[in-house]
Amino acid sequence: MTNASIETAQTAETVDADVVAIPVFEQDQPGDLAGADAASGGEISRAFSSREFTGKPYEIFLTKLVSGGWRARRLALVGAGARDTADLDRMRRVAAAFGIAARKRRLGRVAFVVRGAQSVASGAQAATEGLTLAEFYGGRYKTGEPDGQPAISLTIVAPGAAAAEVEQSIRRGRVLAECCNLSRALCNEPSNMLTPRVFAERAAAIGKEVGLGVEILDETRIAELGMGLLLGVARGSAEPPRLIVLRHEPKGPPASPVLGLVGKGITFDTGGISIKPADGMDRMKDDMAGGAAVICAMRAMAILNAPIRVIGIVPATENMPGGRATKPGDVLVGASGKTVEVTNTDAEGRLILGDGLWYAQQLGATHLVDVATLTGACVVALGKYASGLFGKPDAWVQHVGRIATASGDRAWPMPLHDDYAEQLKSEIADLVNSGGRPAGAITAAMFLKEFSGGLPWAHLDIAGTAWADDAKPWQAKGATGVAVRTLAELAFSTLP
Repeated sequence: MTNASIETAQTAETVDADVVAIPVFEQDQPGDLAGADAASGGEISRAFSSREFTGKPYEIFLTKLVSGGWRARRLALVGAGARDTADLDRMRRVAAAFGIAARKRRLGRVAFVVRGAQSVASGAQAATEGLTLAEFYGGRYKTGEPDGQPAISLTIVAPGAAAAEVEQSIRRGRVLAECCNLSRALCNEPSNMLTPRVFAERAAAIGKEVGLGVEILDETRIAELGMGLLLGVARGSAEPPRLIVLRHEPKGPPASPVLGLVGKGITFDTGGISIKPADGMDRMKDDMAGGAAVICAMRAMAILNAPIRVIGIVPATENMPGGRATKPGDVLVGASGKTVEVTNTDAEGRLILGDGLWYAQQLGATHLVDVATLTGACVVALGKYASGLFGKPDAWVQHVGRIATASGDRAWPMPLHDDYAEQLKSEIADLVNSGGRPAGAITAAMFLKEFSGGLPWAHLDIAGTAWADDAKPWQAKGATGVAVRTLAELAFSTLP
């Protein structure tokens, strides 16, 4: 995935690096960093006294090391904010902010000291994830710039921790973050380069490389299965649809549970006949972010050897306004037998997920999670900093929410009261595909609930979190890789 090596060390003084980073909290004083202050010739004390450095989140103070026996050339203090609110996600972001700053300076050998975490091992994993996420380079198609990802060397300094435990945590963090970066790379691909067929080919290659079972269903097989919802969305495009199926089958797994993951794979969304405004439509190349998250989470599970069976399903198509496209007022019949009156062709993601959720059940899934850039309404409700979390029963939704929070993928629970189903009633079919503007994210989830078969089911609406419109200290502009870590970690948890 990357061309960087990663090592461990017990003390910062012994690391031979271009720069060593130390997280510093707002409450810290130079005395808390006495050895580093002496090695900097008192520059740390001066920075604290002058308020040049305060420890606020993601501040960076860089100084040379001039004495004290340290092998590194420079020291970076990285603001970690208030100590009492600094959780693992903050540590992940602090490491990412340092990593991005180091890459901008084209530093080849960097080290990061684990400090202030709940445990050194968990802190080492979070730091590794952050530093690895910082390696992502999205300029694949730029021809006038030097290589955006030069060979680098990373060292995690984990004082007082057992070497084997830290190395295991670092490996886990490395795999999870590399899979996030792979998801980001897929989401960054232009839709002329990543058609549904190419998306399926890429998914097959990713799966086969790590030993996943791979099956790609073409339009003929999709039709044989009666997936009229997926085919209805695909009708307007010259590109045929694909259904990507990945299977993780560990040795000697229990018969149950079987986790079923379904990701929306719209490789470009014009809105169809209910066409979107031109402004911002270029972003619709990332409407397959949920599918990318499923594929890359499955990769992580295979590498890390998750103990349960997992099925990943990605219905992939374009949503285009061609002469054969589904029109508002048309009725589609899903593989489950449910009929849907299409009142808005831009509410297409829930249609293809309906057939995907049905197929996951046919393959034996006992617990379901779907992930999709589904509704603008979710962005209105929650903005860009949390995904919407829906589902039934409450125990399953709460479990998914806890995993998401621990993984650094913020998710906020949303209601699914039965009253909202009134908005999906049709005069001529079982359902309409759009409940209108009021509670749009909720009614979209209510639609998906109709295809969950009564199984434990959770829906993550990542419309606001899959893409960063602006760069942050810890996050480059563009695809974020959201939900990859959540889905992967679910396979290592005890499913209720």
